[in-house]
Amino acid sequence: MTKTNMITGNTGEWEVIIGLEVHAQLTTESKLFSGAPTAFGAEPNANVSFVDAGMPGMLPVINEKAIEQAVRTGLAINAQINKKSVFDRKNYFYPDLPQGYQISQFLDPIVGKGEVLLDMKDGVKKVGVTRIHIEQDAGKSLHEYNPKYTYIDLNRAGVALMEIVSEPDMRSADEAAAYLKKLRAIVRYIGACDGDMEKGNMRCDANVSVRKPGDPLGTRCEIKNVNSIRFLHKAIEFEAMRQVEILESGGVIHQETRLFDSDKGETRTMRSKEDAMDYRYFPDPDLLPLEFDQAYIDAIRATLPELPDQKKQRYMEKFGLSAYDAGVIVAEQEYAVYFEKLVTKAEPKLAVSWMTGELFGRLNKLGVDIENSPISAEKFAGLLALMSDNTISGKIAKDVLDLMFETGKDAAAIVEEKGMKQVTDTGAIEKVIDEVMAANPDKVAQYRGGKDKLFAFFIGQVMKASGGKANPAAVNELLKKKLNA
Repeated sequence: MTKTNMITGNTGEWEVIIGLEVHAQLTTESKLFSGAPTAFGAEPNANVSFVDAGMPGMLPVINEKAIEQAVRTGLAINAQINKKSVFDRKNYFYPDLPQGYQISQFLDPIVGKGEVLLDMKDGVKKVGVTRIHIEQDAGKSLHEYNPKYTYIDLNRAGVALMEIVSEPDMRSADEAAAYLKKLRAIVRYIGACDGDMEKGNMRCDANVSVRKPGDPLGTRCEIKNVNSIRFLHKAIEFEAMRQVEILESGGVIHQETRLFDSDKGETRTMRSKEDAMDYRYFPDPDLLPLEFDQAYIDAIRATLPELPDQKKQRYMEKFGLSAYDAGVIVAEQEYAVYFEKLVTKAEPKLAVSWMTGELFGRLNKLGVDIENSPISAEKFAGLLALMSDNTISGKIAKDVLDLMFETGKDAAAIVEEKGMKQVTDTGAIEKVIDEVMAANPDKVAQYRGGKDKLFAFFIGQVMKASGGKANPAAVNELLKKKLNA
């Protein structure tokens, strides 16, 4: 644990302990125990079967695709796959839970212990995963139609979820955000979940407590249903500081469930936190234990794609990328797809530098993701090629990239049309240098008198006089010779 992961209070330093429960909607066309569709955006209560509505006598039938996706996720995090698992009834009353219980898993989940590796600034952080279990989602309570009433939409009721429960291994909001981002990347790579947090297809509960270093674990509070990585970071930072302030003032932390108010940037009490015994779990009598053999697991393992950590290692070995650069590229599958196309025609390190800097910066300003980039990988590679063969300088390339975004034209066409080719003719560059030195005899004398910092002034003047087209390396070399003559 690094010093930066500590919270400084009035009575010294505190350690924050974080565990996450991530709910990911599995990519299935029908629900976990019924044939009702899972399409997003349908009219309220349009995607509801008799099973979802909890009608008497309706029996659940397991969705095989959901089982496969959960096993894929377990394999992707090097977790134990349990060949026998049991569905349980988790009993609680809520208006959007029509059965009066949720079918989930308790003592015998489908996936056991695994791990997720995080690329942090101070090295790789290992976060343990306790379990992954499958459960059905609840419906949704709505209040926008009339604040006086609660309306129930059961379209989500019965949708297949997997709950990925971490160990309390994270020690900062940064680590928690990195864990959620890495987990989202993994489930996207394998196609188990689309990771769309805006639609609620992935959401997170954060368990947060604080303690003095070396003390026993403190009382935890659960922050429920956080729907973005940015909000998760803010919620944890606020909650940790809230607990520190209470403890330092002599108060006591009560175990409870809290909500994060994104408008106010704070957490607030929702209800007292229930323990497992409050839910009166028992095996669901309508569902037999789920059993499969090693051949089933091996068949699913064979379908796994190259995962982020594997891809990162390959990029480091094959292209000589740093661990950080490779980590950035594999963080989203779409980044890796773009990069792979790019390096077929461009030098890898230059490609990473310009992709993560110049390209990402412009896409962020437009609010566009890389899948919808107006500059294809092929066009971007064309721009990098012009830099590599010294047709244009890096400074000119930035201007060309701006024009590519504006016009959609290829880099080569823009350079030709605008006359933006770099000047590499040493004779032409020497002529510009001579003119600049002749116009600034006092500065030349000062430089030759020991004022070395003026060299940057001369570089700037030469580049300005050449319209930014002079080759910077050639300018640097020739200018040194002339000034030191």
